[in-house]
Amino acid sequence: MKNVLIIGLGRFGQQFARQLFEQGNDVMAVDENEETINRAMPYLTNAQIGDATNEQFIASLGVASFDLCVVAIGDDFESSLQTTALLKDHGAPFVLARAKTDVHEKFLLRIGADRVVCTERDMATRLAKKYGSDNVFDFIQLTDDYSIYEINVPPTWVGKTILQKNVRIKYNINILATKQHGELYPLPSASHVFQPDETLLIMGHNEDVKRLINE
Repeated sequence: MKNVLIIGLGRFGQQFARQLFEQGNDVMAVDENEETINRAMPYLTNAQIGDATNEQFIASLGVASFDLCVVAIGDDFESSLQTTALLKDHGAPFVLARAKTDVHEKFLLRIGADRVVCTERDMATRLAKKYGSDNVFDFIQLTDDYSIYEINVPPTWVGKTILQKNVRIKYNINILATKQHGELYPLPSASHVFQPDETLLIMGHNEDVKRLINE
């Protein structure tokens, strides 16, 4: 269980708070709007109404005691930057900030944000990966270079085993699981025989996966 502070309860902040709370984490939220706070209270452990760009207010929160501080006010460029800087100045160990643009992201990183998510860009990337190829069913980006993909079994693999295709060495990917008829089968053995009606969850460098699905 983690102790999480979320600043800003727009759509992104509220959804993030709900997910964290349902996972069993302690979630405290800050927003300037009392009605917004009240709507979110069913999935908050605690909440305060206040201005996160006010240094005294940030100091009163004891941000150093939170495992994660989330700046979810990406729509207000200046407030987002000020809040992120104040959190780091007052000892927040890890700040995750939401950005609207690449420029916004760069400024957040420069002033100390530990991780920045650009929600519109990231969603567009995921949807493009998913719907831009007939062979990709889902996509999760891990870093700029590595991702997890759910793909069709390549036709030339059907009837062969993982060992026979020498997947890890030849293609430089790892098969995390197979999926068939809605059932997930994690960590298949080297003797697993590829089936025409299954999909594969693979992890690898984006360029290696791209070469595989375009083969």
